[in-house]
Amino acid sequence: MKQKIIIKVHMDCEKCRIKAMKVASSASGVNTVAVEGDQLVVSGVDIDAAKLTRCLRKKVGYAMLVIIEEVKDKQPEPKKKKEETPQKSKPCPPCQPCTPCPPYYCPPSCPQFYMCDVPADHSPLCIIM
Repeated sequence: MKQKIIIKVHMDCEKCRIKAMKVASSASGVNTVAVEGDQLVVSGVDIDAAKLTRCLRKKVGYAMLVIIEEVKDKQPEPKKKKEETPQKSKPCPPCQPCTPCPPYYCPPSCPQFYMCDVPADHSPLCIIM
């Protein structure tokens, strides 16, 4: 269970802040530690808040447990599947013959090719061979 714990700690100087952060980060289960004013914000998994507060009192000074709250993971909402309705397939566009090859690129027996532009939303049932 992820937790977010806020502990009010008496921190007058930079040395006290650093010491409080070291003590909090050394506790088991702690992932992040942040200082917001005179409060220490600790988050992690299965943290013993009473033990952490007691340890801060011994090593830093005055410490009071303010808030313990459970942090819920943000789960993406399941995507709703659209009901598939049978779509009427559009007729294939007529094939256009390619322009004949210029005589200097191909031999005179150049085969004539046909090219079709098929739209992306077109069903694969229409096949030109």
